[in-house]
Amino acid sequence: MSESETTTLPLLPLRHGVVLPGVITPIPVGRKRSRELAAKLKEGDRFVLGVQFDSAVMQPGVADLHPLAVVAKVHDTRIQARGAIVLAEAVERVRIVSLRDDGDSLEVDVIAAKEDNADTAVAVALADSLRGLIEEHVEDEELEKLIGKKTPPGLVADRVAMRVDIDRNRKAEVLHALDVEQRLRLVAELFHEARAEMELRAKIDSEVREGLNKNQREALLRQRLRAIQKELGEDGDDQADELRSKLEAMDLPEEARKVVDRELKRLDGQGPEAQVRRRYLELIAELPWSSRAEARQDIDAVARALDADHHGLDDVKQRILEHMAVLALTKASSKGTILALVGPPGVGKTSLAQSVADATGRPLARVSLGGVRDEAEVRGHRRTYVGALPGRIIAALAKTGVKNPVMVLDEIDKLGRGWAGDPEAALLEVLDPEQNHTFTDHYLEIPFDLSEVLFIATANDLSTLSPPLRDRLEIIELSGYTLQEKVAIARDHLWPKKLVEHGLEADELEMPDALLETAVREYTREAGVRQLTRELAKVCRSVALERARGKAHEPLSEARLRGILGRPRFFDEPIESQRPAGVAAGLAWTPVGGDVLYIETTEMPGKGKLEITGQLGEVMNESARAALAYLRSHARELGVRSDILEGRDLHIHVPAGGTPKDGPSAGVTIFTALASLLTGRRVRPDTAMTGEATLRGRVLPVGGIKSKVLAAHRAGLTRVILPHKNERDLDDIPQAIRDELDIILAADMETVLREALEDAPLFDMPDTSPSPLRPSTSTPEVRQGWIG
Repeated sequence: MSESETTTLPLLPLRHGVVLPGVITPIPVGRKRSRELAAKLKEGDRFVLGVQFDSAVMQPGVADLHPLAVVAKVHDTRIQARGAIVLAEAVERVRIVSLRDDGDSLEVDVIAAKEDNADTAVAVALADSLRGLIEEHVEDEELEKLIGKKTPPGLVADRVAMRVDIDRNRKAEVLHALDVEQRLRLVAELFHEARAEMELRAKIDSEVREGLNKNQREALLRQRLRAIQKELGEDGDDQADELRSKLEAMDLPEEARKVVDRELKRLDGQGPEAQVRRRYLELIAELPWSSRAEARQDIDAVARALDADHHGLDDVKQRILEHMAVLALTKASSKGTILALVGPPGVGKTSLAQSVADATGRPLARVSLGGVRDEAEVRGHRRTYVGALPGRIIAALAKTGVKNPVMVLDEIDKLGRGWAGDPEAALLEVLDPEQNHTFTDHYLEIPFDLSEVLFIATANDLSTLSPPLRDRLEIIELSGYTLQEKVAIARDHLWPKKLVEHGLEADELEMPDALLETAVREYTREAGVRQLTRELAKVCRSVALERARGKAHEPLSEARLRGILGRPRFFDEPIESQRPAGVAAGLAWTPVGGDVLYIETTEMPGKGKLEITGQLGEVMNESARAALAYLRSHARELGVRSDILEGRDLHIHVPAGGTPKDGPSAGVTIFTALASLLTGRRVRPDTAMTGEATLRGRVLPVGGIKSKVLAAHRAGLTRVILPHKNERDLDDIPQAIRDELDIILAADMETVLREALEDAPLFDMPDTSPSPLRPSTSTPEVRQGWIG
């Protein structure tokens, strides 16, 4: 084969080995296409042996192969059950020009690879030197015949390289050495390296045999390990001595000291039990038995640090400052605090914990509990199990290095329960200030004091937790942010952070409060600021792209902001401003914040049945039946049409039917919607309500008032009807929101209906006696509980 002549031959790619010219060798074949090629090959056929760079590639292309390959000639082929073996003779080096893959087989176009300095005097001398090395150090008569005097120098190097115990990459270097002189020098170097490695092994084996006790296999392994460490210049006992010294110098509790002294006596040895014991002692050495972080004593500095990182959240900040004050007065001897930050996603629960750690000068340890189903994740595995590990609490303490860190138990409400125990139950001891000073991990088996740890648990909804666990938590609720708070957070925290992340300068890209308010009003409808963060990042990415393209600076305007963020997704006007009679807006609480929930009712000819749909729970079904009973019993006073109550079916529906709904808070809304339907008077479109209603028409208090009121404000509603006994919850609502809303407090359904229903009915009402709920021409009475 010449350098100018291109030849097409089938390709057999090698994943693991390298074959050099001048040898006959069996080639195992396993891949499907390679087996099909082997079945087609006959004695005397020629094919190309390519070498893959990466053995993991199953369908190589030309970029996956070394540029140099070997042409081989078939001597024999044996097809087996799981593969094939091709006995072939490597003939010459070739250079791969191109590769064709038709799906069934591989073919390559190759040209001959020219060898340089093949017959020079230097090459002949180097070949003679290599023969001498083989004759002196290797007892292989077959190899000596293969590299006899008449064998060309290049072939001598190839045949020796095939017999020397070297790895695949070094053989590939020999394959690529087209300069024969360079190839001979390379093979001689590889031979010397292999011989030195063999002599080293022999020396180690010799030193081991001197003290060999044939009846003790463990002693054999120990002697061999020490001989290897001695040859490397290492002392295998140094680490054990260092660990022993460290443990002896530590200030350990009495019980821990007894365990350590007992385990240190058994530390010597190299078996599996010794390794387990060493890992156990290493954990004890890493734990902060007496190390503490020096917490900051300047309470004003801590307050400033908290204010700089988070806007609002006054309750949380106040609680942290109280904790710091107690530590200062008791000289850090008080017990730790267990806080639970509960609120919708995106309000800053996890980031607040980081701010607390930074402000107090303590390290932060984060333990993610979402999806944990195994009790051992909290308490650890017992050391009798293979691969045992300590629990996440102890592991986090070992990582922080102090016994009074801020430890975040993230997503505590997402704990699971599996066959391996209940991790929630394992947390009962961790989060009990009266017990956690003697917390015992199953792996450690020594009581460890957790009482100085500042635990901060985060959750979206605590209703999934067991009552004993909730009882151990000091719950601080984080409701959603108001519009003004979101604008302040974006201006002071989010926008500067996004500018830095996207390589932009604050003075060249300003975001006025008006534009931030537009982004909040028209592009987000959430309790937190996570979606707002994404929208601000979108603005920064768009500006960064313009800068990268060299466009001129253009200040942000409202039109440009909308051009970047797209069409507005939310509007300020009230939803469904023209509602028919029988539709009322209620306020609901969800784990991700408050929401507006519409109740729809209608009537039709029938037999007086009540149909309820919308995937409602048992409590909401009971509220609907109680509302209808109240309206039937007070039909005359309310002015309910008699034709509806006689021979008509009623249907109550709550939209978003795919979402389960339950709870007593919709009772007032269901009452109002049915009253609107039966009296023909619309519910005021600017009004939303919440509260539990009894069969006698009393309005009882409910929870989540702040989240519900904020949801009404976000939806553009201006009037909210709340239970009278929830008046104490109004202090949690920002004053700016209360100034924009009319908040009516109602103690009974009579007040609710008078405030919620419009005066004019949609149809002629029956002639009934005057009632307090009918439109009146007299001077209206002062509304009870009105708060402007």
